[in-house]
Formats: sequence, C-alpha cells, structure tokens
Amino acid sequence: MTISFTGMPSVAVCLAAFNGIKWLPEQVSSILAQKDVDVTLFVSVDRSSDNTEEWFDKAALDDPRIVVLSHGEKFGGAAPNFFRLLRDVDFSEFEYVSFADQDDIWLPEKLITAHKKLLATGADAYSSNVLAFWVSGRTMLIEKSQPQQRWDFLFEAAGPGCTYVMTRALTCAIQNFLRSRWNDVQDVGLHDWFSYAYARANGYKWFIDDYPGMLYRQHEENQFGVNSGWRAYLHRARKVLNGWGLNQSALIAQLVGLANDPFVKSWSGGSRIGFFRLGLHAGQCRRRMRDKMLFGLSCMALCMVGKGGQ
Repeated sequence: MTISFTGMPSVAVCLAAFNGIKWLPEQVSSILAQKDVDVTLFVSVDRSSDNTEEWFDKAALDDPRIVVLSHGEKFGGAAPNFFRLLRDVDFSEFEYVSFADQDDIWLPEKLITAHKKLLATGADAYSSNVLAFWVSGRTMLIEKSQPQQRWDFLFEAAGPGCTYVMTRALTCAIQNFLRSRWNDVQDVGLHDWFSYAYARANGYKWFIDDYPGMLYRQHEENQFGVNSGWRAYLHRARKVLNGWGLNQSALIAQLVGLANDPFVKSWSGGSRIGFFRLGLHAGQCRRRMRDKMLFGLSCMALCMVGKGGQ
C-alpha cells in the first residue's frame, strides 16, 4: 500500500470493532475528519452479528483511507483484537500510530494536538484526559494527567487507550515484541496498559496531556469505561481481592523484562508480606492521590486475606 504524501503528519489509526454498528458512522466520520493530519484507518472486526463487517467493507469501498483486515476471527475481547492490529499492520510508512475504540467521538484537533505535543516534549508517546458523556446528556472530565510515578506503569495505563498516539519507532518495537512473544501476551487483559508498560520499562518517554481531545461514550456495552460510582468501585475491589490486578501486574512486569527487579520480586510472588511491602510503596504505584490511597488499602486487605481471598 502506498500512502500519498501531503506534507501533513501521517497517522495509522487502529480501530478494533465488535457489534458496533450503532456507533460506527459517527466515530469513523470523526476520525476521518481530523484536521491537518493524513489519516489511514485500519480496522479489525471481532466476528459480529450486527453486520459490522459488511458496514466496514462498504465504507472501505467508498473511502480508500479505510483498510479492513480479513474477517472471520473470534477474539473475545478488545485486547487480543488490538494486539492483532499491532501485529499485522505495516506501519513503516507512518509517523504515528493511534488506537481507536468504536463508540467514541474524536474532536477535530485530537491528532494534530498530539503531534504538536510530541514534537514540543520530545516524547515517544502521548495520551490525554477525556470528556466522558452519557446519553442522558451528562458529561464528566476524566483526568489522567497527574504526574507519572516510578512504578505506575506496572499498575495502570496512561489513560484510555483511545487517546494513545505513539511514534513509529515505539510502535514497531512493540510490534516486534508481540510477534516474538505472541503466545505469551494472550493472557494480557489490557492492550493499553501493556503498551504503556512496555514503553516506560524500555526507556521511552511518555507524555500525558490535560487536553481532552475526545468524547468518551459511556453505555451498558462498554467493555471498560469510566471508573466512577459505587458499582465501578465494587467491580474494581473484586478484581483486587481475587488477585486479577496484581496477577496482571506481575505478568506485564515479566513480559517487559522486569521480573528480576528487586521491587517486582518483593511482591510478585503473592506472599502476604509482599503485599504489605507493596502497600508501603503505594505512592509510587499510582498517579492520582485517591488511587494511591485505595491501592495502599487494597494491598493491606490482600495482606490480611491472602491472594485471591485465600
């Protein structure tokens, strides 16, 4: 495939879709309408039942900027679908790579803002705050731009993955890793968390912006959405107490080459004393103050009940 040269920054946008027909027209239009950038939209569709595949096939015929990967696979979640995009798309002709969910709305200057901030800061990757919105008309600013901490990348993403914009060099490094460790990454539950961890663990610079460049749609079918309200906190508490979160942290640490780091070794074995030690480092493990406090309390709870409630 040949990308025409326009003099504008070229961005490969990777969109993972599944039964998204009700949102796709608005989202895809907002991506293709990005100002002052040259966008190519790469799409991978998890086998769907609402004609999502057919919608994209037609859209690709109408607009050459849309490239649809082969249909028919069942991924079962966003992470393996995005990993498929990262593995299979040729990024060699693009300056940047961005993730896109199927149900959001991008503001027109989302990508050019990222480009300018990456140039100004010398960073290798960008993410940002978002403005969550509901069908009721309610909106809420979701802040993710608190100062990065020494170990936050092992315990959280750099904000919603749909805000990520990464340089070609970083993306290709992640791509090469995925191709060499494909079976190992299948247990990773969040592609955006892994991408952030890989970057930080390997010396890439990441910038988190306070500019909310997109409308982050909230609805009952979100696989992951805004962590607000008592239901969200209950869901997160269950994941902490059943060990899922720290199991993911340990897996990601191992994949990005930190399994033998003294800090990681001190808690990754799952011992109660390990959880206690981790709780003492809560300030280095999350960015937002409230999350630091909840993280520390969760570690102390695990210290008392044992991993997975044992």
